[in-house]
Amino acid sequence: MRKPFELSLRWNQKIDWETNFWHKGWIVAGVDEVGRGPLAGPVVAAAVILNPHKAIFGIDDSKNLTVRQRYHVFEEILEKARAIGVGMVGPRTIEQVNILQASRMAMIRALGYLSIRPRVILTDAMAIGGPWDEYPIVHGDQVSATIGAASIVAKVTRDRYMAELSQQFPEYGFERHKGYPTPYHRAMVVKYGPCLAHRCTFLRNIIPNTPQSVESSP
Repeated sequence: MRKPFELSLRWNQKIDWETNFWHKGWIVAGVDEVGRGPLAGPVVAAAVILNPHKAIFGIDDSKNLTVRQRYHVFEEILEKARAIGVGMVGPRTIEQVNILQASRMAMIRALGYLSIRPRVILTDAMAIGGPWDEYPIVHGDQVSATIGAASIVAKVTRDRYMAELSQQFPEYGFERHKGYPTPYHRAMVVKYGPCLAHRCTFLRNIIPNTPQSVESSP
């Protein structure tokens, strides 16, 4: 178990970017997305504005945390953050505009749902444009608390969505793999074909003659 001093040190190391702007009185939002690689489901982005006076220990790139750690930090972010916005873009739009543009759309939507307008946004090495000062940071979800918080909110939100989606399409096991191309998921797609939740343009290397799309999405 880490000592309070060690936890405080780790927190301070993750707010270097934010502190520069907080000292100027500027509002900073971190933005990140999850779900670029799955064969099914939406891409989900989150925007988070942290409170400079409320440290949240344990923030990191969501992929570096266990499920239990992620959910614990997620609850703390909900409790302590000044504002949170979440944006989703579904399979049909992903098929139409490509995953990179869909990711940008989800991030812009997430920022639009914030109850406070930021002056500065920090992103995980991805420029999205907009009426703010923008700083794309390499490995941002590992070095910036606000981006890391956004990655956690986006990941937990998407995982919960995919678990709910599995009740509508139980044969694919979305609650297990969250739509990612695991061997089991691939096998179920081959067996049953694509459902409304699938990104058909992502399936063509798995199933020959996959349709261009399906008519609507969940």
